[in-house]
Amino acid sequence: MGRTNPTYRDALRAIETRWTDFRRALRRRQQPHFDRLFEYAREHADASGLLNHRNPLLPALVSIDLEQEGRLDELEAAIDEQKGRLDELAAAIDEQDSRLDELEATIDVDAEQAASTSESDT
Repeated sequence: MGRTNPTYRDALRAIETRWTDFRRALRRRQQPHFDRLFEYAREHADASGLLNHRNPLLPALVSIDLEQEGRLDELEAAIDEQKGRLDELAAAIDEQDSRLDELEATIDVDAEQAASTSESDT
């Protein structure tokens, strides 16, 4: 007995083929993003095939959502890392500002002492 249903990968290829005109109408800079969506769907084709859903577009959309959630998590982690680095830099800058203030105060005191010494000499 042969298989009566096409595989999920076959169904996904058919969906992608049906969307070819849409892809072609997109701006060039958007076409790679569109292609990436189908890459995401293909990455989860095994799980989607096990679902054997009547509408193969639905598992593809969930697969795309899963991949985008993963990308969001990666980007949020990168942002948190950069925030940590910024906090470290801000603390270092604050420390340098404090040192600079101390040096300026020392210079002011030295200048006042030098001025008072030169006034008393005259």
